[in-house]
Amino acid sequence: MDQEALRNVVENVLGRLREENGAAAPAPPAPAESSSPSGDVASCECGKESPSGAAHYGVFNCVCQAADAAHAAFLQLKELGVAGRSRAIDIVKDICVSNAEAWGKFELEETKIGRLDHKIEKLKIVKLVPGVEWLRPDAMSGDNGITLEEYAPFGVVGAILPVTHSVPTLTGNVINMVAAGNAVLFNPHPGGAKSAAMAVKAYNQAIEKELGIANLICTIESPTIESFEKICQNDKVDLLAITGGPAVVAAAMRSGKRSICAGPGNPVVVVDETANLDKAATCIIAGGAFDNNLLCIGEKVVFVVDAVFDAFMEAMTKAGAVQLNASQLEKLTKVAFNIEDGAGGCSEAVLNRDLIGADASVLAGHGGLDVPRGTELIFAETEAEHPYVQKEQMMPMMPIVRVPDFKTGVALAKEAEHGYRHSAIIHSSNVDHMTYMARAMDTTIFVKNGSCVAGLGLGGEGYLSYSIATTTGEGITTPKTFTRIRRCVMAENLRII
Repeated sequence: MDQEALRNVVENVLGRLREENGAAAPAPPAPAESSSPSGDVASCECGKESPSGAAHYGVFNCVCQAADAAHAAFLQLKELGVAGRSRAIDIVKDICVSNAEAWGKFELEETKIGRLDHKIEKLKIVKLVPGVEWLRPDAMSGDNGITLEEYAPFGVVGAILPVTHSVPTLTGNVINMVAAGNAVLFNPHPGGAKSAAMAVKAYNQAIEKELGIANLICTIESPTIESFEKICQNDKVDLLAITGGPAVVAAAMRSGKRSICAGPGNPVVVVDETANLDKAATCIIAGGAFDNNLLCIGEKVVFVVDAVFDAFMEAMTKAGAVQLNASQLEKLTKVAFNIEDGAGGCSEAVLNRDLIGADASVLAGHGGLDVPRGTELIFAETEAEHPYVQKEQMMPMMPIVRVPDFKTGVALAKEAEHGYRHSAIIHSSNVDHMTYMARAMDTTIFVKNGSCVAGLGLGGEGYLSYSIATTTGEGITTPKTFTRIRRCVMAENLRII
């Protein structure tokens, strides 16, 4: 690929991302040092120095050595079979859940975004991420023989982490990828790199102690543009898994490797005249306020038909959200978005990343409104063209758009979703409306009469995953996502009946 083009794209992405910064399970260790406790240091072909051996427990400064270590771990995991994978996953789940409170606090202190109670909850629920039980083989038997299709690992998966959910995404990916038989090499967001290193070190310490595998999970301690490029190019990395915005996804897809990409989203909600308004308000607050709206599936904008608009706004207030008036919304918008010159001389609203994941009370303060500190969500009536509607803003401020009828609401929702095909939600008692919107939106996740998290098995049927591959079409990831299918055929008449 064109390395200069890749560098330009990645430099632009990471430059913006940096602005966002910020047995019994062992106690959470301090982030790994750049050298091992033994002081054993080795150089590699890229000219950088990095600790060698297993003493650093998967935390590297050098992509070359990290990829080599992960590949060696992959070969060791193969020897332990499915039982070894299952035990490694159990170790990871147990450690994550046991350390959820301490790790949630550490990640919030590092990233400075989101809510502590929800950071902790995201770590506790990793136990719901599926494992080896998803890898049942398919068998066919007929007059001409027997065929067995099994799900085989790729080898080493190179994975990119977001700052919004550093340890939860890392852990969820580990469960899926190791269940599939792979080792993993992470390039975390710079703003969450210490949290990632902390978790990786703890997981590897326990896995090595029990299974004898060192560096099954690797991470780059100080991620850079160069480390991202090197992971994309390294021969020992067999598959890429990306969680990030459009530019970093595009860069990965141009790398020449197969990429499983969880891209951007702007989840939309439509509330029609048949909806249970109290339930709709409660669900929207629960999802839109979760971790201060950092969830990629979290409700970002609501379109409400005019016939029930005023009643819905009252239901939102009754459910605990606080409404901003037009003047307060205008003040907040001037702080939340910077107006810059876009393509063709048109102005463009650019998100103020300092407010991503900020508390609702902080946002309200910028609008000139003093609200109780525990307020989960603020909301306001807006036009469909408002920046809060059109941007994936990741703030606990819910724009509510009045629409004349249901079909207009769906049309405007489709425009605001921008074709990401990520997530959409409807509140309605009309089955025809549910079907109409589901077909029109064509999103990976479509929730009817529930909070967004119902789409991930939380309050709805299904399973949990922290990566939703919308861009490349795999959908909600499972262990199968990170496998390749191998077919074994025995010819001739082997049936016994």
